[in-house]
Amino acid sequence: MKTFLAIIFFSTTLFCQTFTFDYAFGKFQKASSFHLNSAGFVYITDSGTDKIYKYDTLGTFIKEAGGYGWTEETFDDPVDVFATTLNVYVTDKNNHRIQNFDKDLNFISELSTRENENSDERFGYPLSCEVSNLGDLFILDSENKRIIKSDLFGNFLQNFGGLDAGNFTLNNPTRLAVSLSSNTFVIDDSDLVVFDNYGTGLAVIETGLALKGLKINYSLLTTNTGSEIYFADLNSEKFELKKINLAALDYKPEFVTSIMQKNKLYILTEKEILVFTSVK
Repeated sequence: MKTFLAIIFFSTTLFCQTFTFDYAFGKFQKASSFHLNSAGFVYITDSGTDKIYKYDTLGTFIKEAGGYGWTEETFDDPVDVFATTLNVYVTDKNNHRIQNFDKDLNFISELSTRENENSDERFGYPLSCEVSNLGDLFILDSENKRIIKSDLFGNFLQNFGGLDAGNFTLNNPTRLAVSLSSNTFVIDDSDLVVFDNYGTGLAVIETGLALKGLKINYSLLTTNTGSEIYFADLNSEKFELKKINLAALDYKPEFVTSIMQKNKLYILTEKEILVFTSVK
């Protein structure tokens, strides 16, 4: 039986809900995603330039890679990025592949299965990918509206969320994020659909919001519309999505996605990264 959870927005929380604007960095054409790894480096994909950029959290530019193309180290609409301490995974949408780089943006390998004989393994026009702390790679396959799970060597393990998922069938999946407990959260229209590590549907969280971005950093999940940021503490017994109040920002950019880390909030727009600090 499908579990539905309606979300109530609370005005008080153990975490500080008000964040004030500090500074911005980066200069992008059409940034599509970013990720902050545990070593303190930020990786940003830009669909406008078909490149990936590396910065530190103070906004110092370090390196870029890519450019338009279909060979190694080039992209055709890089729409998502996920970074560990040692590796960076870029979702190369129109090339139907995931490219793997080292932390210094040197190419390592790619994974592409659209031409495989086994239809269960195929993915096309991927929109998002992440690696779990168990070492599994999860790919959002927008062509078949499902999640593909493989190991880090590219060996297919399973798919889930497709037409055979019953009440947990995905209709319009756009982003995924994997928690420390290896649960996969998927934006599906205005819902967050949750699966366990084995692809079993756990819950559908109805938000009623036009969700765009989704990131999990340790226990903190952030999601957003174009103008509002929300977060949930996944360590809590009850899932509560809470709105963040943003202060001292004198203009209203369109938000792409966001990441919360301790007392910092990083928000990606198409042009730059905005950095906020919590108000105690």
